[in-house]
Amino acid sequence: MTQTPTAHTPAQGKARAQFTVPAQHPMVTVLGSGDSLLRVIETAFPAADIHVRGNEISAVGDPREVALVQRLFDEMMLVLRTGQPMTEDAVERSIAMLRASENGTNDGQETPAEVLTQNILSSRGRTIRPKTLNQKRYVDAIDKHTIVFGIGPAGTGKTYLAMAKAVQALQSKQVNRIILTRPAVEAGERLGFLPGTLYEKIDPYLRPLYDALHDMLDPDSIPKLMASGTIEVAPLAYMRGRTLNDAFIILDEAQNTSPEQMKMFLTRLGFDSKIVITGDVTQVDLPNGTKSGLRQVQDILEGLDDVHFSRLSSQDVVRHKLVGRIVDAYEKYDSHNGTENGTHKGGRNKRK
Repeated sequence: MTQTPTAHTPAQGKARAQFTVPAQHPMVTVLGSGDSLLRVIETAFPAADIHVRGNEISAVGDPREVALVQRLFDEMMLVLRTGQPMTEDAVERSIAMLRASENGTNDGQETPAEVLTQNILSSRGRTIRPKTLNQKRYVDAIDKHTIVFGIGPAGTGKTYLAMAKAVQALQSKQVNRIILTRPAVEAGERLGFLPGTLYEKIDPYLRPLYDALHDMLDPDSIPKLMASGTIEVAPLAYMRGRTLNDAFIILDEAQNTSPEQMKMFLTRLGFDSKIVITGDVTQVDLPNGTKSGLRQVQDILEGLDDVHFSRLSSQDVVRHKLVGRIVDAYEKYDSHNGTENGTHKGGRNKRK
């Protein structure tokens, strides 16, 4: 898409840009079904008047807004040329990235097209990609560093993207096995009071990891891979005393580790292995009086060579839009009331 000259002169103080969509791209791919993408753009740029005629799109209005509209359409065309469709969510995230770049809150050079077209893993007819700038940087950090911490609220893709990188590493023979682990601790529940065998007690805590695996691998192959030890899903306690070589290791829900468990896990690292640790420090479910190993480790390892901390926020939530708003609402409430997750820090549910 290119900006083309126009004979129409905008009013003083206003700018005009005009774009031609190449014939090989149907306008519905740019504007969306029922103009759904166009409505997202018009809502995001109220200071720009956007018109469409044939395969021509024009924007008139505030110079900064018009310049952003032009950049947005350019980025959209770069994405469409890869064969990847644009969605309302992708357009909204592209606009957010462009505004962050303009406001100076984005300290990198990555463009929306670079973020949205980075393929991690293709499986079962779908491709897993980062959807936000912070997600892309998180994925890039996993490539570059031996130990990566992914810290952020629910729905930011911390575990899912780490799992995709693990499967990618296994398939490309960078590692010989994948080890997935979680501390078996949940709020208000204790394993001893659940019915069944030890495996049946543990399984509910590991179920989210199984679910992600089923998204990324042929379900029929998973039991075979687990039986051979190529994929291991086990509670954190099973890691004690081991040295994990030639493996991609993921510790999920790491906010529920004690400092001793975190140290134990980190020192399992063997040769030719990579560790990704994910967690949300605002969702600690440890008993009262127990410190979170994930909170403490940030003070201990920050700045250590080949260890990277990726921090995601509500802006990186890729679940329903309401999830990001819920996270923001809790943060606002806690900031105003001096609480954590709506609970007074001095109360019986005090979180460490």
